[in-house]
Amino acid sequence: MPRVGKLDARYFPLLLDVIDQCVFTVDRDGCITSFNRAAERTTGYKADDVIGLECKDVFHSDLCEQGCPLRRTLESGQRIVDRRVRIQTKEGMTLPVAVTTAVLATETGRVIGGVEILADLSPLEHLQRQLDGKYCFEDIISKSHRMQEIFELLPMVANSDSTVLVLGESGTGKELLAKAIHHQSPRRKRPFVAVNCAAMPEALMESELFGYLRGAFTDARRDKPGRIAQADGGTLFLDEIGDMPLGIQVKLLRFLQERAYEPLGATFTTRADVRIICATHRALPDMVACGAFRQDLYFRLNVMQIELPALRDRLEDIPLLAQHFVSRYRQVTGNRIESINDDAMSALMRYSYPGNIRELQNIIERSFIVCRDSTIGISSLPKSVLEAAGDISANGSRDTPSPEPAAVLKPPKLDPIHRAEFETLAAVLDQHRGNRSKAAEELGIHRSTLIRKIKRYGLDR
Repeated sequence: MPRVGKLDARYFPLLLDVIDQCVFTVDRDGCITSFNRAAERTTGYKADDVIGLECKDVFHSDLCEQGCPLRRTLESGQRIVDRRVRIQTKEGMTLPVAVTTAVLATETGRVIGGVEILADLSPLEHLQRQLDGKYCFEDIISKSHRMQEIFELLPMVANSDSTVLVLGESGTGKELLAKAIHHQSPRRKRPFVAVNCAAMPEALMESELFGYLRGAFTDARRDKPGRIAQADGGTLFLDEIGDMPLGIQVKLLRFLQERAYEPLGATFTTRADVRIICATHRALPDMVACGAFRQDLYFRLNVMQIELPALRDRLEDIPLLAQHFVSRYRQVTGNRIESINDDAMSALMRYSYPGNIRELQNIIERSFIVCRDSTIGISSLPKSVLEAAGDISANGSRDTPSPEPAAVLKPPKLDPIHRAEFETLAAVLDQHRGNRSKAAEELGIHRSTLIRKIKRYGLDR
C-alpha cells in the first residue's frame, strides 16, 4: 500500500511526471487530484482540465458505471492488476488500456484516496490485428503451411458457384470453412443454412430438406418450406453428407442437376438458386465401393475438394489457437485470465487432440472454470491431457520426469512465444524423422531459416 509522508508529498508531483506510464490519483470520493504528463499525452486532457472531476466523467470507460476497478479498490483496499478496459480520449477516440489500481494511505494507515496506472495497449492491439490479418481467414485461425495454402485458395472458391466438398475429422472446423466461403461470396447477403445429416432422423430428412404442403401427411396442417427454400439465393451447408440415406441421395442428385425439386405432397416442381457445400469425416470413395453412397452423387459433389488437416498435423497452430480461446473466454466471462504458462503450453503441445480444435477449445473453457490465477497453469488442465503429455501417471500421481528424446527436450529460460516455437520445431522435425526439407515445407519457411532456428534452439544436438 503506497504511503504518503511529508517527503513523499513534497516530491510526489515531480515523481509522477518522470514516469512514462499514465498515472493519476483520486481522493476518497473518486475526484482526480493529480494527472501526470504521460496521462496528458495519451488522453489529450490537460491536468487543469480534469483535476476536481470524477474520473468516470473524464474517461467514460466500459466499466465506469459497473465494476469500476478504482472504486472497487477504494472500497475493499485490494489492488487490481492489469484489468483490460477501454477509455475515451479527449478527441472521442476509444483507447484500450490495462488498469492497475491501489489505495493511497498516510503513515498512520488512513486511506486518503487511490492511484490508477493506465498502460496503453493500442500498439499491442495493432500488432494483433496485423497478426490476425496474416493468420486469419474470416473466423479461421492458422499459420500452418497447409492451412495457408487453403486460405489462398478460398477467395477463388468463394467467387465461383461450384459445389464444394470439405473433408476432415470431426472438430477441424468444416462448418467454419463453409461459412467463410459463403461470407466471401457474392451470396453473402443471402441466407447460410446448415443441416447436419447425421443428427436428423431419416423419416424427417426429406421433409426438412424439401419441405411439404398441407395434407401431405398426417398432422401436416400447413405448408412448410424446407431448408433448400430457406437457402434460396444463398448457401446450403450439408454437414456429414456421408450419413445421408440413399433414398434422399437420389433426390439431392436431381436437385444438383436441375436446381429443381418437389416438396412432399406437391404435383409441381419448384426451382431454387442455392449453392451446395458438403462436408464429411467419412471416406466417401470407400462408401461408394461398398454401395453405401451413390457414385453419381459423389462425382457431382466432388467438384472442388478441400481437406482440412487434423490439429495434430498443424502443431504450430496450438499456441495461436489457445491464446485466441483465452482472449475469447476472457471477454465472455470477465475473468482476469490473460495467458497460459510455459508448462501448460508444453503439455498442450504434446497432446494429440482426437477431438481437434473443438477439443482444444473445450480444454481452455474448462481451464477458465477451475483456474484461480491470472495465468493458466498445468494444474488447470484435464487429467487426460496431462496423462497423454506424460506429466502425470495413469493413477493420477505426478511422474518423475524420465530422460526425454532430443526432439521433445525443453530448453530453459524461454518466454512463452519462443517456447511454443521450439515445441513446434521439435514436433515437426520429429514427425518428419529429422528431414529438414520436409519440415521446412510443412512449416512454410525456407530451409535456411529452419536450419538457423534449429541451431538457435540447440535442436541439432
